[in-house]
Amino acid sequence: MRILERRYAVTLPGPIGGHAPPAVVVVHATDAVGPGGTLVWESVEGDLRVEITGEVATVLAAPAGTPNHPCLHAVALPAGPLDFECTQAPSASRAMNP
Repeated sequence: MRILERRYAVTLPGPIGGHAPPAVVVVHATDAVGPGGTLVWESVEGDLRVEITGEVATVLAAPAGTPNHPCLHAVALPAGPLDFECTQAPSASRAMNP
């Protein structure tokens, strides 16, 4: 059985004056609650941590070298599978009738 999780895409602007395209980072919910009282969302690497309200991601921690922006644009993504699969032992009826 696969478990699906909620995810957001957060847009990180490129360096100021660098004319580089923005980077998009996918974040997932953690069990932590931020200073705003909502869930903390985190990138897989753990270097981007935000609280999300509507389409606004309030930055709690950002990757090194990222321009200092207090809030970023966040877009909800379709739920995706977690990085691991949960398995259950087959029930007795399924074991006898494969």
